[in-house]
Amino acid sequence: MYKAEITLGVMPTRRGMLDLETAAAEKEKCMAVIREIHPDKVRLVDIDDICVRGIIESESHAPAVADKFAREKVDAVFVPFCDFGEEGAVADVVSKFRVPVLIWGSRDEAPNSPEKRGRDTQCGMFAATKVLRRYGVTYSYIYNVPADSEEFRKGFDRFLRVACVVKDVRGLRIAKIGERPSPFRSVMTNEARLMQRFGIQTVAVAPVMLQMAVQKIVSEGGEELKRQMEDIRGRMDCSALKEEQLERLAALKLAMLAQMEKSSCTVAAIECWPSGALMQLPSCAMIGELTDMGIPVACETDINGAVTLAILRAAMLGEGAQFLADLTIRHPENDNGELLWHCGPFPYSLKSPESKACLAGGQQQFELKQGHLTLCRFDDGEDDYYLFAGEAETTTGPATTGTYVWVEVKDWKAWEEKLMFGPYIHHLGGGYASLYPVLREAARYLGLKFDTVEEEGAKCL
Repeated sequence: MYKAEITLGVMPTRRGMLDLETAAAEKEKCMAVIREIHPDKVRLVDIDDICVRGIIESESHAPAVADKFAREKVDAVFVPFCDFGEEGAVADVVSKFRVPVLIWGSRDEAPNSPEKRGRDTQCGMFAATKVLRRYGVTYSYIYNVPADSEEFRKGFDRFLRVACVVKDVRGLRIAKIGERPSPFRSVMTNEARLMQRFGIQTVAVAPVMLQMAVQKIVSEGGEELKRQMEDIRGRMDCSALKEEQLERLAALKLAMLAQMEKSSCTVAAIECWPSGALMQLPSCAMIGELTDMGIPVACETDINGAVTLAILRAAMLGEGAQFLADLTIRHPENDNGELLWHCGPFPYSLKSPESKACLAGGQQQFELKQGHLTLCRFDDGEDDYYLFAGEAETTTGPATTGTYVWVEVKDWKAWEEKLMFGPYIHHLGGGYASLYPVLREAARYLGLKFDTVEEEGAKCL
């Protein structure tokens, strides 16, 4: 199962000529706050064993700090400026790593006076970030606000999500089960280019091997197969499903879980049709079941769709499921409404409480819950890779088949224009969270062209 895990190197910095006790007090204020933010997902690596009071103030300490961060395999580095800081030491450490870097310093309470020298924190950060640019370091920044402010907490939370996205994408392994449906040239992608550019690997799995695993599980029976069948039956109306179909559905879920573990993959893209004939039922419900377990599966062997789901999962820190939907039709009455639909692969956990779930063949039937959504798509164009993102509110509309949700945006025509002319297809990923700033920042670290409806481009007639 997926678990968001981030190892964060924390490197407070100070200017040696300024007051140590003042800097140490600022460090402790900051540490008290960050220890409380996602403590179950974040492992903090400090420099207390290397620098006085755990604050770097000299370039001479940089090699030891860099060595420790390398040994601990940090996924990101946070540099809190406790006063003006030491720009050379900061650059010497963070330039050794290709990870997200966060710069921040607390707002000074007062300027210098004849009696007391201030911290000049903001001044030092202006200087240090100039140096980081010279070293080619990509960095993030939280405004010069106090550590105990909501603005800092929000910014730090977003940075952790960015770090998780960057880590997951760069180490992503996608189980590619079968080939794309022959009519769908739109889901074609260059797997070698994905590996060269991002380190994303696809692991080929022949559908016939999955079929053999399903047959073996069915023939052996067993308590786990029965438990899975009862679990599905307890959540969904299975009256339209034959018993042997439910059995094969539960067996397919177990076979997929075993295959994902064997392949060391955390996401998948599956040839859901026409290989459904091989499995003797559609794989839609299985897709929803695995996605609910933190293993997103893209239908129609949409590799870029699988990357999209992995990005959303990381941005949400594994808290809640994602879905991959077809952009299908405009709302018949709402000019800014659109139907996000697919034949039955959405996660059950996202179902509306008012919607009754049922299974028709291997396809689920229900409406998703109401709420705020982030919608996005990772895709490739002729010249580069892109990440389109926007936020929407769900709305109501006519009932339909499969799994679906109606959404409303500020200006659907602008969305449609962007999606038609951009290098995107009919699949869009969705998650119930506000992730726009996170995706925008993650795109910078991954070298993606971040795309929104506000960006200029080709226009409709």
